[in-house]
Amino acid sequence: MSEKPFLYVVVCAAGVAADVSKLITRAQERDWEVGVIATPLAMNGFFDAAAVETQTGRPIRSAWRRPGEPRPFPAPDAVVVAPATFNTVNKWAAGIADTLALGTLCEAAGLGVPIAVLPCVAGALAAHPAYRDSLTRLRGMGVRFGDPYEGESEVDGGRPEFGWERALDLLRRE
Repeated sequence: MSEKPFLYVVVCAAGVAADVSKLITRAQERDWEVGVIATPLAMNGFFDAAAVETQTGRPIRSAWRRPGEPRPFPAPDAVVVAPATFNTVNKWAAGIADTLALGTLCEAAGLGVPIAVLPCVAGALAAHPAYRDSLTRLRGMGVRFGDPYEGESEVDGGRPEFGWERALDLLRRE
């Protein structure tokens, strides 16, 4: 009996994180087991943590485990970072691992685990030279980026919906 592949979903503090359950549902429909790792700021009400824990059947991780504590998740077969913020992308590219989420991303990249990213970054921040350099560096490490708004229809207030499933599409090998 083969086990399902395990997907880490890294959630950052952005308003669209409230809908991360959509990504989890799509991943589960594609036969992934899912574990969620959130930045400490994302845990401050950016999404319904209790609902996500119920949906995945696993605790959300946001802090380092203590020595001797068992690993709550198996090693990832792939990682999705959605939504990915300006701060997380820049710190990750610089190799800063000051949170569990960033440490996990740095380690996964170093191990060659497939990683898909859907940024949620304001236009003014996306134009910052440090951000553009970070994208270049991460792409050079094999990290796959997608535009979560490309081709999405407009919803409330004329803003397009965040295309959660695009992250899973990025994980498919050509």
